[in-house]
Amino acid sequence: MTTDDSKRSESDGLDAALPKLEQNMERIQELTTRLVAAMSNKRQVPQDLQGPEPELYARAGGAIFQEMIQNPAKIIEQQVGYWGKTLQHFVDAQQALSKGNLEAPKDDTPTDKRFKNPLWQSHPYFNFLKQQYMLNAQAVDAAVSDMEGLDERDKRQMEYFSQQIVDMLSPTNFLASNPDALTKAVETEGDSLVRGLENMIADLEANNGELVVSLVDKDAFSVGENLATTTGDVVFRNHMFELIQYAPTTEKVHETPLVIFPPWINKFYVLDLNAQKSLVKWIVDQGFTLFVVSWINPDNAYRDIGMTDYIEDGYITAFETVREICGVKKVNAVGYCIAGTTLSLSLAVMKARGLDYVKSATLFTTLTDFSDRGEVGVFLNDDFVDGIEAEVMNAGFLDSFYMSRTFSYLRSNDLIYQPAIRSYMLGEAPPAFDLLYWNGDGTNLPGKMAIEYLRGLCQDDAFATTGFEVAGISVKLGDVDVPLFAIACESDHIAAWKSSYCGVQKMGSKDKTFILSGSGHIAGIVNPPAKKKYGHWTNTDLTLSPDDWQAGAKAHEGSWWPMWGKWLANKSGKKIDARTPGCATHPSIMPAPGSYVLGEKTV
Repeated sequence: MTTDDSKRSESDGLDAALPKLEQNMERIQELTTRLVAAMSNKRQVPQDLQGPEPELYARAGGAIFQEMIQNPAKIIEQQVGYWGKTLQHFVDAQQALSKGNLEAPKDDTPTDKRFKNPLWQSHPYFNFLKQQYMLNAQAVDAAVSDMEGLDERDKRQMEYFSQQIVDMLSPTNFLASNPDALTKAVETEGDSLVRGLENMIADLEANNGELVVSLVDKDAFSVGENLATTTGDVVFRNHMFELIQYAPTTEKVHETPLVIFPPWINKFYVLDLNAQKSLVKWIVDQGFTLFVVSWINPDNAYRDIGMTDYIEDGYITAFETVREICGVKKVNAVGYCIAGTTLSLSLAVMKARGLDYVKSATLFTTLTDFSDRGEVGVFLNDDFVDGIEAEVMNAGFLDSFYMSRTFSYLRSNDLIYQPAIRSYMLGEAPPAFDLLYWNGDGTNLPGKMAIEYLRGLCQDDAFATTGFEVAGISVKLGDVDVPLFAIACESDHIAAWKSSYCGVQKMGSKDKTFILSGSGHIAGIVNPPAKKKYGHWTNTDLTLSPDDWQAGAKAHEGSWWPMWGKWLANKSGKKIDARTPGCATHPSIMPAPGSYVLGEKTV
């Protein structure tokens, strides 16, 4: 090819690319207009809910200054160590380049799934950024970990929020330093960036100007069609909940029915995502008559609804209704997360009132002892709770936005930054993942109930100590005396398993079983046997400390469901003819999954 031919070929290529470039530029201008409009409608988030109180950083600064005076050698050692590593890293990179080969220097940094692209290892530029970021992260971690002069609560907050800043500043989170995003932008002639901008603006428009990255393709799912499809009927409804009774799949069932109370922070169908994952279907297939509570999604009309309302108009009413429908004196009950906490409160209240309705109780990832609040504890100090209280006093309820954002930041790399990279920098559509769809289908919390829970239970730990005032009674953990089966999850970011274990220890029941499941708050519970995932551990000695219990626990492969099913069968009486949903006094109102789960208010 001649020089003229080469120039002509380059010119033809540029001419072909220009129309597409012009189209993308026009599209960006249109999107910019939408972006400005979306940002102008941004939700006003109270300052107290944006981050820790400024005094925390002042106290940390004071602690560092005091340490500089009392122990300057320690500060100098930290800084010199960091400077030395940084300088050595620069020298190694320079030497590698001076050899004339575009190769990265030796890399001894730990494996991190954020840096899985081979260019992070082989390309000098990207490897230099990665290694320096890892050195910076190590320096921040060491500085905070070695900080003296702060109380344990402040130090835990500093560790958490400093890690949030470190995670946010990862080079993978920026276009100029993300090889995946840059490569795709070149390959698609900028289309990926335009699609990413479209995705970002769509998220802003859908969330009142707040940047909440979409985790899932919301059009791929519909509750009642491909989620929550187990056959059943709503047989009772009041202002707090709908009660679903599921149709039997066996000719005989156990005499004692089972009632599941899911958390009202989210919707019940996490237990009925599809036939393969459904705990609801599995329980019915084991020959149990199953009822599930579907809580209403409260608005400002529920500002004065408190824990007493949940106990009296929720739990006790559900127990009485199930007893009437099934013609039994006692039922078995399950409480998940906050619903397990409130089930425990309800059992204590019913004991005081002489209401012997419950034969056994099962607790899924439940906290009743809040002396150690785990990772979520950084959001339970006065700086945040004061902000939440001000918000619910104004709105009448705690918007699901705040709860969702809080839980997302407990796993920010998985639930914020990585999805944002895929959506905004790579221009990819979010996946069709049922669990993430459920995760985004949040609910509000009534104002009074939210504050009672945060102040009285989480902060004051009153249920496990002095007594929690509810329904006109002061109740304590020791008042819970029915047979118990508790499941906690090893990597639970919301309900730390050791705290869950300590709560079970303090309950007054003589018959207690505690299981530690693998995985986290959801996957450790929604763990069907057929998947053969996430083993579990058992130890019958509940007098041990959590660490000693775990050290002596026996490991089991796969799901804990079969073990629980056998335990539950022993608490559920003889077999009788299967029951169809409802009775003369409580006929079917409508098919499952009902109306409350869809956000429809009918009471």
